[in-house]
Parts: sequence; structure tokens; C-alpha cells
Amino acid sequence: MVNALTKAIIKLTTKLEPIAVGTKFFPTNSLETEYVELFNYTQTILFELEKAEINSDTILQNLIRDVGAENIPTDYSFYELKPAENRIEEYALVSNIIMGSDRYFYIELPHPSNLINIFVKIIENEKGQVVEKTATELVAKMLSKNDAIRVAIELIGIGLSEGVQVISAVGMTGAASIERAIHYTQNVGSFPGIAFTKLGGEYALVFDSPFLLRESRPVDLENYLFIDLIDSTKFIDKHGRNELVELMNGIKNFIESECDGELEGYREGGDDFIARFPSKDLAIRAGLDAAWFALNNGAKIRAGIGRSRREAGERAQLVDSLESTSPLSLVVFDLANGLYAYNIPSEFTRTLINLIENEKAKLIGVFAFVFIFTYLLAVLGLGMYSFVVIILVVAYAFLA
Repeated sequence: MVNALTKAIIKLTTKLEPIAVGTKFFPTNSLETEYVELFNYTQTILFELEKAEINSDTILQNLIRDVGAENIPTDYSFYELKPAENRIEEYALVSNIIMGSDRYFYIELPHPSNLINIFVKIIENEKGQVVEKTATELVAKMLSKNDAIRVAIELIGIGLSEGVQVISAVGMTGAASIERAIHYTQNVGSFPGIAFTKLGGEYALVFDSPFLLRESRPVDLENYLFIDLIDSTKFIDKHGRNELVELMNGIKNFIESECDGELEGYREGGDDFIARFPSKDLAIRAGLDAAWFALNNGAKIRAGIGRSRREAGERAQLVDSLESTSPLSLVVFDLANGLYAYNIPSEFTRTLINLIENEKAKLIGVFAFVFIFTYLLAVLGLGMYSFVVIILVVAYAFLA
């Protein structure tokens, strides 16, 4: 959530609707810690550009799109175990999409069966890792949440063909997936199916009859990131072309070496490029890293993420149509059927947000100082010098 005063100031200066400043996500490893620290240190703002409509119908549509219609049988029942709120939760976004945390899944058989060993081989062939295994249960970790759901459906189908009812669930941890499986059986029964979360809600696919899919394969979604330096001419005038080359090469090298990105159409000395990624979370993380790195070097970028080069470019260009008081360093992406963006605010904006959020006493003192000092100047007939107070306050904000 955003402090009411912080939200009002952000809306006033950007003309956009802020959802969150920083993140409440609790990190559990070094990578997550690094990103959480950057989110909070830079006071990264999540904006809602076009509100997503979140309900059971859109959840199912997004599931079919993300997992692949070819990986889901035609005969199934879709259950809403816990409805999602019709709004985007910052925590869920960071956890499930950016960090890719929700990718463990649990499999339970009603009685010991050699199927469990067949399931292990299938999971390992899908580049998954079996964490725990008994004669009737296993917990595995997959490359992504969608892969976990897809493989679980494949295993349920194999179980049905052998007359074995397989229950599965996906969660952030092995324990969470087991708890979700328990919740599934309490609400649905001991029917073959899989429970999972989407955008804060809890859902399940239940399969009543045997099915046979073609070879289950990951959906070949293209994930493009378009990056363009904002006002590169001004940057070159101030820092020189060599600094521009160094900045863009730094972003390029990071994307290739750390984010598994493949660059297309990059010309050394240019101020834009496009890259392709194996997953959406990597594309968003690369866009955030590029924006943080650019701001640290006195630059701003506009970045867009899409399923085609054109879509990514169009989303990056949205920055030009916004009515903010100054160009915003934005990373724009879709979520459900809405459009959202991360903004890396300027040093001044970060200082102001920090004062409002964390140093209210200091902020009250500043306002009291301004009021008293300007009042005294007005009484003494020196009101024309009130601007000096503003300069002192701004200087204090930067130096404090």
C-alpha cells in the first residue's frame, strides 16, 4: 500500500495511479535480497496504466494462454477455491512473476505404485528437480509455475490411464504445495486434479475422465524487451558520446550474461536495442536492472515488454504520451488483461518519498520552518525573499 500523502504527490507529478512504492516481499536467498534492496533503496514505484479485470473467466483465459491449450485436455472442470481481489497485489507480482517463486508442486497417489518412479523420470526430463519422494508422494521444483502446472496435468493424465487418481498442487514452497493439496481435497474431494494460485486467488482444474495429450511441451512464448534512452542528445551533450557507448554496452553485457537475453539489432553508439528472453520474468527483471543502472549513471530509459518486437516497442513509446511533469523512467508490461509499469524515480522524488514515508517528524519540522520563516519575512516586509527559504529547504532535502 502507498501512504495517502505519498500517493497524492506521486499522482500530482506523474498523473498516474501508484499501487506501491518499494516492495513488501520477504527475500529468502541472495538474488531475492539483492532485488528487494534495490526496490526499496530506489523507491521503485508500481503504476497501473490500464486496470486489469480479474475474475474467474479471465483467470482461466490467462491459464490456457500461459500453459498452452494443447497441454490442457478439453474435458475438465474449473473451480474457484478462493476468489482473487479485482486488483493487482504488489507482493504477488514480485513473488510470482519477477522472482518466479511459485514453482514447487506436490503429487499424491492413493496407494503405493510404480507410477511414482515413472513420474520422477518425466520430471527430470522436463528439467525439474525432485526434492522429496516416497511410495505415494513426491515434491518437485520446476523451472516455472506454468511448467509445474503443465507437467502436473501430464502426470494426472498418465495416472487416469492406469486407473490411479492423482492429486497435485503448486506452491511457493514444497510445504505450501502440500497445504494447497489438503485445501483442494477438503473443498473438491479426492478427485484427480491440480490446485494453484493466480493473482491472489486459489483455483483448481479437475479431470473426471481419462485423457491423452500429445507430447506435453512448454509454450513457445516470445518475450521481447525494447529499451530506448530518453533524450540521448542531451545525455551526449552533458557526458559525451563515449559515456553513452559505455552505458549502453553495460546494459547490453548484463542482459546477455545475467538474464539469458539475445540482443537484436544493436549498433554500438546507438541509444536503443531490442532483446529476446526465454521467459517474461527474465524480461521484466532485465528491464528493471537496465533502468536502475541507467539512473545510477545519470540517464533514464523507456522500456517495454511484449510478445512481439512491435508490441514491446509500442509499450516503450507509451512513455511519450504520459502527462507527467517530466519524462519517467518506465518499464511497461502486461499483467492479466491490464497494463502496468515500474518507475525508477529521480533522486529528488526518492528523497521526498523517504521523508513522507519514514521521517514524518523531520517533514513536519521542515513545513513548520517554512511557515514560520515566511511569516516573519512577510511581517518584516521582506516577503519577496521567501524564495530563499525554498532554496534552503531543497538543499536540506538533498543533503540530509
